[in-house]
Amino acid sequence: MPAQPRRTPLGERLPEFPWDTIADAKAKAAAHPDGIVDLSVGTPVDQVAPSIQLALVEHAAEPGYPQTVGLPALREAIVSAMARRFAVTGLDERSVLPVIGTKEAIAWLPTLLGLQGQKVVIPELAYPTYEVGALLAGAEPVRSDAPVEGAALVFINSPSNPSGRVLSEAEMREWVEFSRDTGAIIASDECYLGLPWSAEPLSVLDPRVCSEDMTNLLALHSLSKTSNLASYRAGWIAGDTDLVQELLFVRKHSGLMVPGPIQHAMRAALNDDTHEELQASTYAKRRATLMAALLKAGFTVDHSEAGLYLWSRRDGMGARETLDWLAERGILAAPGDFYGPAGEAHVRIGLTATDERIAAAAQRLTAA
Repeated sequence: MPAQPRRTPLGERLPEFPWDTIADAKAKAAAHPDGIVDLSVGTPVDQVAPSIQLALVEHAAEPGYPQTVGLPALREAIVSAMARRFAVTGLDERSVLPVIGTKEAIAWLPTLLGLQGQKVVIPELAYPTYEVGALLAGAEPVRSDAPVEGAALVFINSPSNPSGRVLSEAEMREWVEFSRDTGAIIASDECYLGLPWSAEPLSVLDPRVCSEDMTNLLALHSLSKTSNLASYRAGWIAGDTDLVQELLFVRKHSGLMVPGPIQHAMRAALNDDTHEELQASTYAKRRATLMAALLKAGFTVDHSEAGLYLWSRRDGMGARETLDWLAERGILAAPGDFYGPAGEAHVRIGLTATDERIAAAAQRLTAA
């Protein structure tokens, strides 16, 4: 019998998982006498609001399959929250779709849109899953902060992960105009939109940006950051109704559905702005503490106008040298090269630690 062709594992397309490359730094930081302060990831540490927990528990006994499209009350809550929180008008229940966390949505978006062999543009500084999503789809990832001829899909990210940079209204409008001229789909990752500090981030669906025409525009949102629902895997896509319905059709076939109790918890989170405002206030205090300590320790903090991170550097040091400098003090950060060659001089320092750990990090930095 003829030999079977060799299977090429899908993982061979993908880069090394970034956090696997900092195991030594993590071990060094963990050896600090007062323990590690892990500021390398954006995972929340604060409690889920009791009202959200209650909504989850009240529906924990539901035995049936959930709807991929989402409960009508959940879609209504998404539409309402987008208008109330982000000034996005013109959505309806057919133009929003709950997803199993936005990382999943980003990773599979090029595949679900059928973009094999086509160009997917990602920012010069980019959340790694944009590139991974393109590679999983067999598409061609292209790093650029400017329009690229022949692009089928463009990921934009404001506020940025990792840098916290906020795109201006004019910059957002330029991407919309590019889409209008070329037919490229713009996928705007807006997971940090609810954490503004020194600049006002805008949704790509804001009428000031898109003039109430959402054609070929998608916004991706998450409850992981401002509602502390990272473990719930709770996000949604909103925008162009035709694209949302196309994604819904494929996701129904694929079994990509948000669990029913989580949908009820999402609804509770979306209908309550107070817990989000309190969480933002908590992050603001942690940001002020870390910012002051970093500046005193000789760091420069660039951008960081919004979001959960301080995009930081030390003169004369690359990202990995700075990572090691911090690890010696029991602090773990994410090296900027995780996010592309443009990040080689920086580290990303998260605000996602308890007040006690943030205070410990500040003390170690200022004692250096």
